[in-house]
Amino acid sequence: MSIREERKQQSRKAILDAALALSTSGRAFSSLSLREISRHVGLVPAAFYRHFKDMDQLGLELVDHMALHLKSMLTHMRQQYFQQANAQTRQSLDYLFESVDEFPEAWMFLIAERWGGSNALRQAIAREFDFLGTDLAQALSQVEATQHIQSEQDLNVLAKILFELALGWAMQWIDVHRQSDLDLREQALQQCRRQAQTQVQLLFRGILNWDRSVTTSSTNG
Repeated sequence: MSIREERKQQSRKAILDAALALSTSGRAFSSLSLREISRHVGLVPAAFYRHFKDMDQLGLELVDHMALHLKSMLTHMRQQYFQQANAQTRQSLDYLFESVDEFPEAWMFLIAERWGGSNALRQAIAREFDFLGTDLAQALSQVEATQHIQSEQDLNVLAKILFELALGWAMQWIDVHRQSDLDLREQALQQCRRQAQTQVQLLFRGILNWDRSVTTSSTNG
């Protein structure tokens, strides 16, 4: 790569980093302007257009980057997550929370812009979340605790429930870290862990007894 190309890549990354930082510091991405982002990076506004044609394109690339991070984390997590042994559940949840600590901005951006962003961003995030949910449903079909569920529809519903829970846990974890009192913060973090583990255990206890034929018969009756 030439020096010129390397500098161009560095400038592009700086714009992405600035947009992410500003949009996860209490601002909505839709409230940002390319002038503000360019000023934050130290570029003239005209330089912005060398990298992105508009703010929507910048936002869509951010969605791609943030979703890729979540996909990598969830891929690793699902390899060990859905086990009956409590130790495995704790280990998987710890990995989730460590991932949130490592890159909270990814979670904050996707969750906030999922409902409050522009139409283009909302649609892009919805598509990415659908892809992640499909991947999770496929993984569930190979897990011992859920192999008795033959319906693809049921697996998709379960994957959606788990994914929504993970998003909720992530934001709760991030909010707790804003607690200024260190003792109260640690107590709240432990409570988050216990609550998440209890939710997983309750959910999978119900899954072990899931029988679609019984549910279908009751509905038809």
